[in-house]
Amino acid sequence: MTKDKKIRVLAAKPGLDGHDRGIKVVASALMDAGMEVVYTGLRQTPSQIVASAIQEDVDVIAMSILSGAHDYLFPKVMELLQERDVTDMLVVGGGIIPDEDIPPLKAAGIAEIFGPGTTTTQIIDYINANVKTRN
Repeated sequence: MTKDKKIRVLAAKPGLDGHDRGIKVVASALMDAGMEVVYTGLRQTPSQIVASAIQEDVDVIAMSILSGAHDYLFPKVMELLQERDVTDMLVVGGGIIPDEDIPPLKAAGIAEIFGPGTTTTQIIDYINANVKTRN
């Protein structure tokens, strides 16, 4: 990214998961790192997440989930992005996700999965290193 354009991140809680402390901590850390963050709030559908990401013209979609529905909701977001021909957004996920579920999520297009114990610095560094420069 160029120094004059801040990285824009959509922070989202897909599905029925009502625990948002983690995503709020991450969102705050991303803002402290100089990124612009749009938090969509709890209980967002994949369609709402994709529509918000496009409307807000974000560079990154960061989803957090603890409910166990990551195996459906994360790939559905990727499917809807593909349907809308959106190929330049970095999509990452986090939460309580079993190790065996990570390879299929990455195969669906989720760039990285951040689990328990991941530091906010690791997330910031990953986004800075992997976000695509957009016009």
